[in-house]
Amino acid sequence: MKQTKGFKWGRKSKERLAKEALLHAGKHAFHDRRKKKRNFRKLWQIKVGAGSRQQGLSYSRLIGGLKKAGIGLNRKVLSQLAEKKPEIFNKIVEKAK
Repeated sequence: MKQTKGFKWGRKSKERLAKEALLHAGKHAFHDRRKKKRNFRKLWQIKVGAGSRQQGLSYSRLIGGLKKAGIGLNRKVLSQLAEKKPEIFNKIVEKAK
């Protein structure tokens, strides 16, 4: 019953409803921990794509160019560079071309 504190309606105080609510809550928490990773990767790809388009290069060509150039930056770092340090990101895009 301690775990259901804050749940709505009878699911916080009635044992049968609380048990059922906890099962569903656990299932959603498990799936959403994985969804969170997916969502962040999508966000990073959008940021990197927007930064690379400003330099006249598509996202896929940028990633392909980075692999050929042997630059091993991941999408998270690339998105942070594109957002906060565009001058460094532009140099990386030039090397990828």
